[in-house]
Amino acid sequence: QVQLAESGGGLVQAGGSLRLSCTASGGSLRFYNMAWFRQAPGKEREFVAQIGRTGGSTMYSDSVKGRFTISRDNDKNMGHLQMNSLKPEDTAVYYCAATTRIVDGRRVNDYDYWGQGTQATVSS
Repeated sequence: QVQLAESGGGLVQAGGSLRLSCTASGGSLRFYNMAWFRQAPGKEREFVAQIGRTGGSTMYSDSVKGRFTISRDNDKNMGHLQMNSLKPEDTAVYYCAATTRIVDGRRVNDYDYWGQGTQATVSS
């Protein structure tokens, strides 16, 4: 059973960048589809981006497309989310998620393993 841990959150001004990382332990990440979700205060957890096992396929929500890039390094057992041109509405706790199942990939219930989350705050 894989465990996930996010890092890299912080406070940044609008227009700035953050790079989030997801480190896996207890199993090889190469067998898992990975995704990033986020949850703002008072809102439901929402899909941000997803990447297939080999990194050959990616998918983004419309709200981050063109600004965020999801990637993975299976040799290092890590995933990343590069966030550029950040806006105040990107402020949220960001979660890394993984599953071995073949799924749609945009739903919370598609994923079996979750990290604890990392806070990203964008000031205006």
